[in-house]
This record gives sequence, C-alpha cells and structure tokens, in this order.
Amino acid sequence: MEPVANPSGTDVVRFGTDGWRGAIAREFTFENVGRVAEATAAFLVSDARKELAIYNEWGAPYRSAANGITVGYDTRFLSDQFALHFARIVLDRGVPVAISDRPIPTPALSYSVVDRAVSAGIMFTASHNPATDNGIKYKAEYGGSAPGELTSGVEARLPTRARLPAVPPSAIPRVDLRTPFLHRVREFLDPDRLRGAPLLVVVDSMYGSAQGYVAELLAEYGVEHLVIRGTRDVLFGGKKPEPLAENLVPLRAVIASRQKTHPRMIGVVTDGDGDRVSAMDEKGTFINAHRTFALILHYLLEVRGWRGAVVKSFNLTDMATAICESYGLEMIEVPIGFKNAVEHILQRDVLVAAEESGSIAIQGHIPERDGVLNSLLLAEIAASADGPISEEIRRLDDAFGPFAYHRRDITVPGRLEVVARLLADPPDRFAGRPVKAVETLDGLKLRFSKGWLLFRASGTEPILRLYSEMPTERDVWLMLDEAEKLARGDLTLW
Repeated sequence: MEPVANPSGTDVVRFGTDGWRGAIAREFTFENVGRVAEATAAFLVSDARKELAIYNEWGAPYRSAANGITVGYDTRFLSDQFALHFARIVLDRGVPVAISDRPIPTPALSYSVVDRAVSAGIMFTASHNPATDNGIKYKAEYGGSAPGELTSGVEARLPTRARLPAVPPSAIPRVDLRTPFLHRVREFLDPDRLRGAPLLVVVDSMYGSAQGYVAELLAEYGVEHLVIRGTRDVLFGGKKPEPLAENLVPLRAVIASRQKTHPRMIGVVTDGDGDRVSAMDEKGTFINAHRTFALILHYLLEVRGWRGAVVKSFNLTDMATAICESYGLEMIEVPIGFKNAVEHILQRDVLVAAEESGSIAIQGHIPERDGVLNSLLLAEIAASADGPISEEIRRLDDAFGPFAYHRRDITVPGRLEVVARLLADPPDRFAGRPVKAVETLDGLKLRFSKGWLLFRASGTEPILRLYSEMPTERDVWLMLDEAEKLARGDLTLW
C-alpha cells in the first residue's frame, strides 16, 4: 500500500511546535502510531528528503535511511509498547532500528542520534502534558528538534491505514543509550566546583524519565543530595509533570523541612521527559525558567568565560536583552518552539539558546534542551556561590532587573479567534497603560514603557497562553487578570 495524504484534511496526526501529541486510546492509538511509522520510513528513504533546506542551506548533516534510527521512550503508560510497535514497522519497511533498553529522557535520545550517526531519532513522550496523553518527537541528524520541513515530509506520507508489523519483537536490538549520554554530560561539568561543597541538592524528577541521572552524577562527585518523585508513576502523582510552581508542593515541603540544617540548598526539577528544568532556592521560593536561564547564562559568561550569541524565544525575559547588552553579545529572538532556535545553533556560535518553558541548550553540546545537564549546572552554580542561591538571584535582579513574571493557561472557546482579532486590531491602551509597541513574531505581544503582555494559542494543547513580565508581581497579576477577562468576553476593547 502506497502512503497517501489524508484526503479529508482532518487527520488527527499533526506535528506542532514540539512533535505530535494526543490522548491515549483516542488520537494516540497503535493504529496511528503505525501510520506515523510507515510514513517516517517512507520519508527517510525518499529522494525528496535530501533536497530540503535543512541540509542544503542550514548545513545539517545528511544521512541515508541505511544509517537507521534510534527509538526512545519515557515512563508514561504504554510508551515502551508504542515505541516497540513503531520500531517493528520501521524495520518491516527496511530501515534499520535500535530501541532503548529502558526509559530515557529526551536529551539522551537526541544525543544517541549524533553518537550513533543515525538518520533520525524518535522519542515517545508527551513531555509535560497530562498523564492521559502520549506523543512522538522527531529528532533530526544533528540531535535536535526537527523543523517543519522534516515533519511535514512525514505528514505528507501518512497512509490511510497501517499494516500490522511482521517482524517479531525479538528482532529489534535493545541498546544502552543512558551510559553514552551521561559520559557526554560529564564533559560539561567542573567536578572541582562540586566536590566538597557545603550544599544539599534536592532532585525532583516529577516521576519522569530523567530519574536517576542527576543523582548518579551528584553521587559520583560526592555532593549531598536527596531524591524525591524519583520512581515510575504513570499518573505522575496526579499532576502534570511540568516544572511550574503549582506542581512543586512536595519539593517545597522537603526544602522547608531542612532549612535549619542546610542553609546552602537548591532544588532542581526536570519535567516528564527530562528536557526542561526549573529550580527552587533554599527558602522554598520557586526559581522560574527566566531566572534559571539568567543564572546559567551569567555563570557561563562571568565564571567560565564563555562567549557567543544568545538565542531566546519570543516569550522569554527581557533580562536576556539586558545581559547581552552588558556583555556585548548578539541576541536573536525567535518564535516559540525550540525547533526555531536550531537553525541559528547550526549556523553560528551560540552560547545559550533558551525558552520560557525551561528549555536551555548549551554551547558545544547537542542543539537540544537538556534538563539533566542544566540541573547539574545549577548545582554547580549553587556550589560555587559565595552564599545561598537566593543571594545570587538577588544580585542578578539588582544588576539587570527588576523583572516579575507569570504565565496563565486558560481554556476558552475560540482561542484562535481571540488572537486573530487582537492581531487584526491591537489596542493602543491596555489595563490603563499606553501600548508603546505591538510585536507579532508569535501571537501578539503588547509592549509597555516597562514590561509586556503576550497572547498566544498553544501549538501542542487546546489552550490560550497568557504571558506577562512587569516590574512588580502586582503589575503582572493585573495584566493577566485583564487579559483573561478579554479572552473570556468579560472585557471589551472594540
């Protein structure tokens, strides 16, 4: 059966900003996973793939389908079985494949693409989505998120139905992708700054597939640490495995219980598939993605002496701009979705690329988010500091701030229409403040004399995201309250 595009145009398989996701047993079924497997194999062997701009303009390496693929999976319900089903179908179509011998974080799968010199990596995960979801991420030859021209190539070859796999499960090689990845992470750490530090690191894996990785390296360097939510739970303790403040009650409780005995302490958190990071200081105060990014960027500049361009997503803090101006660095702003940073990482010397979600890529590593490496860098920063990590954050705010930030995700009918109307007719005042500029790189951002408000419909979930960064927390909540009223129809601007 030749793969054909879905004639109705209503196919549930659509790759968004970070892969395809869907509810298990509704959109995300063995049938649809099989269709993606057939389409992926067909795309990898096609002559059209080698003509794409990613290889001819970006300079990404091109590898034929004969190089094979690697397949990884997280700790979600049925992830291992979906991955095996996918691998069997790909092998049926003549593309060599190897599958991880255990659940792994996404950056470990991404690194395997480079380490094993394969033509693609396929990761089964829904990242930070609820436990009822699963998904597929496509990683290109360079070991990072695939651009739209690659995932569109897969979508265009989706068959209307998938055939059952013929090869037995025993035909799929099981390989260790964990050990090479940990070896790679070690190359970016400074053990001398970690060894003997008067520091307690509380490691929160949120029941995700990065469990054990950070703790193993901390133990290797003799750093006192404590692990929480470091076992498999396909329900993620009843919370989304997203490292936001509201999901980190257990971490805050553990830190509070040790404040008297451990004045130097940091909590580090990875999401469901281990590519995002956030943190908590010794007081139990959440360190959001904007501050983790700023801490890492400033540390690499000031302590490590590294240099390079900085790539930031449209919804990341203005502190990035202030730091870049202070150090004379080029700053590049890109639409939301880490795949939009990859082109710049491949074509120039990028020191750090980061997103508001806690996604950070580090110079010289893979062009990919890595929550494991960044958790360890945060531990290294806390170990190197003259005092508690809260003081490091205060110094950053004094030098480059102040900035307060929050994001609110809401479910509203017509979320796309809300953004479309704002784009068509943006206001000149909002929440009592004059709008100084309107930016439309991704969604709609209203920029004020100090601070901004962003409306954006999610590319991976049926929600409207509202983001705001202002000088104070009070200003942020005012902006978000007014934005939500507008989105729900309780406030009229026109």
